[in-house]
Amino acid sequence: MLRFVLLIVLASLVLAEMPQIVPRYLEDGAEERVVGGEVAHRGSWPWQISLQYKSGNGYRHTCGGTLVQRGWVMTAAHCVDTPRTWRVVLGDNDFNTNAGTEQVREVSEVFIHSNWDSSNVAAGYDIALLRLSKDATLNPYVLLGALPTPDEVLPHDHPCYITGWGLTATGGEISTQLKQAFLPVVDHETCSSGSWWGSTVQDTMVCAGGGSDSGCNGDSGGPLNCKVEGKYVVHGVASFVSSQGCNTEMKPTVFTRVSAYLGWMEEIIE
Repeated sequence: MLRFVLLIVLASLVLAEMPQIVPRYLEDGAEERVVGGEVAHRGSWPWQISLQYKSGNGYRHTCGGTLVQRGWVMTAAHCVDTPRTWRVVLGDNDFNTNAGTEQVREVSEVFIHSNWDSSNVAAGYDIALLRLSKDATLNPYVLLGALPTPDEVLPHDHPCYITGWGLTATGGEISTQLKQAFLPVVDHETCSSGSWWGSTVQDTMVCAGGGSDSGCNGDSGGPLNCKVEGKYVVHGVASFVSSQGCNTEMKPTVFTRVSAYLGWMEEIIE
């Protein structure tokens, strides 16, 4: 079976406002981040969270996630399958700057899909829900992520963005600034073909990218934001990339397909 490098490895949900995408060539000359992406403008992706664990007297970023209800965050199972003290930071953009938009919430309970097997990532079920100790306060910098309809599958080349604070290159360093990279969908027929991911990719997953742009370690659990009818909808939870490198040709970033797990999420939250 192929080896992986893990990426730092619902009823009545409110539609979030469309984020302001920063052009690929930034006017302020900010350095490009992500693997082939760029720094995101503050407030562009207001449902994006940083999942952090306690380390000594402080906390360290390890994964991303999506605010799906005021008191609930969606992330990847592999991010939280080791017992730790967790917290979520909302409304952040730059870890080195306190802009006054940030909200910090402790995680009071972790719900990992019962079929998740850390020794068999290819089986799927890489999804978890986190109950926050206190509801988030919604504002222009902190909003709920819109989720797809049940079993919705996007077509080949549908426009999407990955967002996160992951490595800027394979073996590189975590970015202190939130980044975005354009990753169009690779349909299941293509992604599961022999020259791509083959049987490693299940139909409960979404592939996106497969070229110079990709997710990388530290982006796990974060959203795949896809534009549907004028709104950005979270269609994926970042799960894994190739052991050959984050931006390996024909090995696109693989996400848990959110539309396959809406029933499970409803059951947990209710």
